[in-house]
Amino acid sequence: MQTFDTIILQFGEQGEKTGWRYVHIDAEMANELKLNNKKSFRVKGMLDALPINGIALMPMGDGSFILPLKADIRRALRKDAGAALTVSIEEDLDYKVEIPEDLQECFDFEPEALNYFNSLPKSHRDYFIKRINSAKTNETRAKRIVNTINALLNKWGYGEMIRDMKGKS
Repeated sequence: MQTFDTIILQFGEQGEKTGWRYVHIDAEMANELKLNNKKSFRVKGMLDALPINGIALMPMGDGSFILPLKADIRRALRKDAGAALTVSIEEDLDYKVEIPEDLQECFDFEPEALNYFNSLPKSHRDYFIKRINSAKTNETRAKRIVNTINALLNKWGYGEMIRDMKGKS
């Protein structure tokens, strides 16, 4: 477990990250958390006295990573950009994507889709699952499951699926 004191930072003009609040994880510490890794991975631990798990560290391209602090975490901490924070984190090896029962039934009929799904990083599988689980109606949920299965059969990632769907509307 890596423990350090830091300040919550905020991106200025940074494309899609504009306005994000985050904690910077330097390359040396990232390497201690997960040796020779350059891709996003999940961590667990504590932010001050707030327990966290399954939060993705995102690579910045220079070997360093960021730990994004979503609004619900900042509210629970009662802190925002510029505030001091004690961080204790380690790789979250227990993080697991739970496949909804209705999606699993479709995977049973389309094992190729399941194989491709399982080849994706956990964070990417989570995008598909969150999209399905956020449906407000059964009809929308069914459409999202069909779109997911079709995308996986085409060996598309989440972003490719979304772009394809936007092109059809």
